Amino acid sequence: MSLTDDAIVARLGALGFRQPQHALAHLKAMADSSRRGRIQTILLPTLLEWLSETPNPDGGLLNYRNLSEDLRDVEWYLRVLRDESVVAQRLMTVLGSSTFVGELLARSPEVIRMYSDGADGPKLTATSPQEVYNGMLAAVSRAHHRDRAIAVARAMRRSEIARIASADILGMMTVPQVCAALSSVWGAALDAALVSEVATSVAERESSRSAYPSGAPARIAVIGMGRLGGHEIGYGSDADVLFVCVPNEGYEESDATRWANLVADAVRTRLGAPSVDPGLEVDTGLRPEGRNGPVVRTLAAYRTYYDQWAQPWEVQALLRATHVAGDEELSREFLHIVDETRYPDGGVSPETVRELRRIKARVDSERLPRGADPATHTKLGRGGLSDVEWTVQLEQLRYASAVPALRNTSTLESLDAIREAELLPEEDVDLLRSAWLTATRARNALFLVRGKPVDQLPGPGAVLSNVAYVAGWRGASLDYLEDYLRTTRRARAVVDRVFWGE
Repeated sequence: MSLTDDAIVARLGALGFRQPQHALAHLKAMADSSRRGRIQTILLPTLLEWLSETPNPDGGLLNYRNLSEDLRDVEWYLRVLRDESVVAQRLMTVLGSSTFVGELLARSPEVIRMYSDGADGPKLTATSPQEVYNGMLAAVSRAHHRDRAIAVARAMRRSEIARIASADILGMMTVPQVCAALSSVWGAALDAALVSEVATSVAERESSRSAYPSGAPARIAVIGMGRLGGHEIGYGSDADVLFVCVPNEGYEESDATRWANLVADAVRTRLGAPSVDPGLEVDTGLRPEGRNGPVVRTLAAYRTYYDQWAQPWEVQALLRATHVAGDEELSREFLHIVDETRYPDGGVSPETVRELRRIKARVDSERLPRGADPATHTKLGRGGLSDVEWTVQLEQLRYASAVPALRNTSTLESLDAIREAELLPEEDVDLLRSAWLTATRARNALFLVRGKPVDQLPGPGAVLSNVAYVAGWRGASLDYLEDYLRTTRRARAVVDRVFWGE
């Protein structure tokens, strides 16, 4: 900081800052005459070098300034950066890659301390999904009011997303590990919200001295569907679920269902309420009769519906059904019922296969956004997530009755089972797996860079370079794009043969 302004601007330009005058303004604002400013003066030359190695050094410096201002009263923050260079370097890598994660860290600064290494490796990856799940439920159980319980659940979820995203950007977690960790956080938030809402509702009913018996009118379970059921949640994914209930002793089915619907609506509303945190949208659109059906059904009602009226798309959706929250015994009963529907003896009929192909053709033509490039749309594009997942699920519908290993909700585990049973050539399985991992990694990187759900890879430019970097690609971004196109193109050839029968 002893250099002239012109010299600093020249140095910043040489480091790769595209707007060195703006960067100079950030430096002057941070390196003031206060004690914190003096520490920043010591830190900044090295931090700038590390930022220069990231895809967006200008954005990273702005993120660092904002974070430092937000953590002005956090006594340990600058001291840790000064004393632990590994923390500072990793923080610059994250801030130079994602404004979204920088904003999370400002509200969950304790995660920054986890950037250091422990005796067994990086602290960011030292916690298992099950430990996170148990910790969230324990913390929520200590809250004495449902609003407080939801606030605790959301705060812990925010902190976990910051930890997972940081480890992801730093290359410390694989794609399956990221998806499993995010899915566990989602499940814990749902379970915590449900437990809190049920406890509060029961207390309110008993305090009103109603004529009903004491206790909850029903047992409730939350069945994960879609990516939640497959433990394949991404940063921008909603939670697809079904709610199921059974009346408790002393309650009529109508009363139990009415109460369970109120609880489910409250859970969805409270988790989805506007907040500075990432949204928690609970989607029940995969329920019987879609959005026209009741949000909660009894176990008997589900049995009747799936036995008599299940449509091919509903049978396919049930392939990912699994327990995520609420009464585990009830979930097991539900899953036992739907096993007869989703794993039919002898596999699905040729008519069902034709109908699924017709539905997918319609999805491909109608849901791809106008102007989207089908070659680089990570979800609905050629060889993208939808192509791979529909192909795998068709194999499950055909063969799961004879191949027990196919009776699971994970795309990757199902591919392993397909390989083991030699249902497809090993090369085809490898191509589908590679495409699924590539598209999922790209989709997650898009969210971390853009801060919102985005499925379309951008064209050549700064944003693509940022996405490639976050996706773990350290070469030229055009090489990353070419690798994505090559991987998905090869997978699409498999999809054409296996799913479309071409």
